[in-house]
Amino acid sequence: MREKLDAILVDGEKRIAEAKTSAELQNVKAALVGKQGALTDILKELPRLDAELRPEMGRAANEVKNRLSAMIDARGEEIFLKASEIPADFDVTVPGILPAGGGLHPITQMCYDLNDTFRSMGFEIFEESDISSELYVFDNLNFPPEHPARESMDTYWLAGYENEKGGKRLCLRPHLTGASVRKMQGGKPPFRFVYPGRAYRNEATDARHERAFFQYEALVVDRDFTFSAGKVMISAILSKVFGREVPVRMRSGFFPFVEPGFEIDMQCLVCAGKGCSVCKQVGWIEVMPGGSPHPNVLRAAGLDPDEYTGFYVNIGLDRLAMMRYEIDDIRLFRSGDLRFLNQF
Repeated sequence: MREKLDAILVDGEKRIAEAKTSAELQNVKAALVGKQGALTDILKELPRLDAELRPEMGRAANEVKNRLSAMIDARGEEIFLKASEIPADFDVTVPGILPAGGGLHPITQMCYDLNDTFRSMGFEIFEESDISSELYVFDNLNFPPEHPARESMDTYWLAGYENEKGGKRLCLRPHLTGASVRKMQGGKPPFRFVYPGRAYRNEATDARHERAFFQYEALVVDRDFTFSAGKVMISAILSKVFGREVPVRMRSGFFPFVEPGFEIDMQCLVCAGKGCSVCKQVGWIEVMPGGSPHPNVLRAAGLDPDEYTGFYVNIGLDRLAMMRYEIDDIRLFRSGDLRFLNQF
């Protein structure tokens, strides 16, 4: 057995010294001291030796194992250090190859720009899960029980919760507004916050509509926040995003969670208000609903509507990005087409 151990040690020293890469060294290690290695096979023979020889041979085998392990570790360190060395024939004057550059998705960039704008006005920014419940997306927002938005033709309800109600009936959020009630329930007024995120609706896709799209909602709640201040806020946001004054108009509109409610339009920047397929030839495009929180919404948040008021805006990030970059088809944002994305 002594001769076998000496042979393994000599062979191991040679193979370890000849290993050029970490992978080769790992193979040598497995062949020498691994579970199926040569040294392991020797150790399996110990029980068959005479009792008086076993301690001596056991110590000899452990000594060989320790020496081989030390040599493997040392060689591994040498290979690691050598990998970072510059070859002698390397020409440092040759220009390198510039790696492919990346960029932010246009909707992500739009979201970051809005974050900067609202932070400058003292707003807090938060996000919530894409999965919400009937309680927060409908009940707390003053949607009547028979409202069509509650049907599966509009909302993606999660399977297995069909017989549940309220907070136990889960869905992919069809809008962000329910998050505002949850946020207010966990704090104290006044509130000034925004919450970007993705929303989901069961509808046909076309140049202006997607099943999954990004929204950016803002809410101010205070004792003395006037409605006119809300319009000034909208104009300031759009001017900041587009770098110039943008014509805005507000039309009366109905949304269960606001009273009064408005459709807020901006002049179509794709056609400069002349009319195109994006704006349906009218020169204006709806970018956000808005209005004062409905008294029932404030009550759901634990606030007294006789004491507090405020202003909601729900910005369609996709449409805003379409205006900024003059894109005429919303489906391009999620096409994954690098010819489109490389423009940004």
